[in-house]
Amino acid sequence: MATDLDFSFNMLPVPARRHIRVFQVHQFLDRFAMGLTVAVVALALTDRGMDLLQISLLFGVYSLTTMAMELPFGGLADNIGRKPVFLAAVVASMVSLALFLSTSDFNVLALSFAFIGFGRALRSGTLDAWFVETFKAVAPNVDVQPALAKAQWANAMGLAIGAVLGGLLPDLFGSAAEKLGFSVYDVSYAASVLVMLLVFVYTLFVIVEKPRPLNPQALKQGFAAVPLVIKDAGLLAIRTPTLSLLLLALALFLMATNPVEVVWPTHAKPMLEEGYANTLIGVLTAAYFFSIAFGASLSSRISRMFRRRHAITLAVVFACMAGIQITLALQGDIFGFVMVFILYSVVLGVSETPASSILHSCVEDRQRSTMLSLRSLIQQLGAALGLILAGAIAEVYSTPIAWMVGAVFLFVAVILIGFLVKRLAAAPE
Repeated sequence: MATDLDFSFNMLPVPARRHIRVFQVHQFLDRFAMGLTVAVVALALTDRGMDLLQISLLFGVYSLTTMAMELPFGGLADNIGRKPVFLAAVVASMVSLALFLSTSDFNVLALSFAFIGFGRALRSGTLDAWFVETFKAVAPNVDVQPALAKAQWANAMGLAIGAVLGGLLPDLFGSAAEKLGFSVYDVSYAASVLVMLLVFVYTLFVIVEKPRPLNPQALKQGFAAVPLVIKDAGLLAIRTPTLSLLLLALALFLMATNPVEVVWPTHAKPMLEEGYANTLIGVLTAAYFFSIAFGASLSSRISRMFRRRHAITLAVVFACMAGIQITLALQGDIFGFVMVFILYSVVLGVSETPASSILHSCVEDRQRSTMLSLRSLIQQLGAALGLILAGAIAEVYSTPIAWMVGAVFLFVAVILIGFLVKRLAAAPE
């Protein structure tokens, strides 16, 4: 049997290999649909007349909606099943896209972003938990981190390829869209709706989960059990210092990095020639996600360098992120910006699976979805606060200043992970 330090895909049982491939395809399609809009969302909002503060507020609506619904739906997924809750998330995403396509009004756009948050809350802790639990069942005693890295790689590749197409479509078909009375960026959003339909069909027919009762009485019991599940997960986080330190560090991480991820297209576009700016932004967005995928593929090797001591890996990664984010903010030309941005993205890709591995090692299956939702809630709180703060700073000073202020949160996160390293070294959990 493979050990924590000896993971080989070819050595895994056939069901485990198939399980990884099925989830990789699913993650690719789901993130491909998202990638189609990620490349142009900030530009599409600017085209609809939104300024940086309004854009930050819209993303704040998304984050606050997600936070309000994360735990209830994570708890529901633990009770009625992950697959039906994920299918509901896909429907919410399609409603969001339809609302976005229908308006340039800030209030309706806010409703669209609320539905994005609703869909995010439904997604959180659903199929990720299903993947980990099923993998552990078909490949017991095998470290899940490399399997998570493979899923993360497919996730980032879907975003990358979607971003290329999402940036290319407005330049190819934008003029035709404008003749029909739409924005040039609406082409990318319409394509995303079509791919979301494909995700729904794939999930419905390919993702296999032991069915649980979905009649009205079962749903009622599922919702009724949510408060107890949330209470147990919250108490686990509070009583487990490993989880408390990790979740707080991840919130600070998002406070620093989310403003970069959201507004970098508006910062980079003025550096580009207007005629091909949208396509180039799409290509750079793709490079961003390809780099995240590359970082995810490196994460297992980097973890082996630290002998699977995931907290040490995370501390080193966060420290690197802080320095690179400051360097990125200081770039004044497109060549320097692209080079540093790609490095930033690679390190970002490395960061995901060490944190996930620590979290999954601390929870049982019955609380896994809820704990993933709790993690997402805390991260979204950090992301919302970071965006609002960065938007205000950018309006008064500049975007680079906002990014440099954000790097301070990364340094604080490094300190917290340092405490986590000492705790795990003294009394591993």
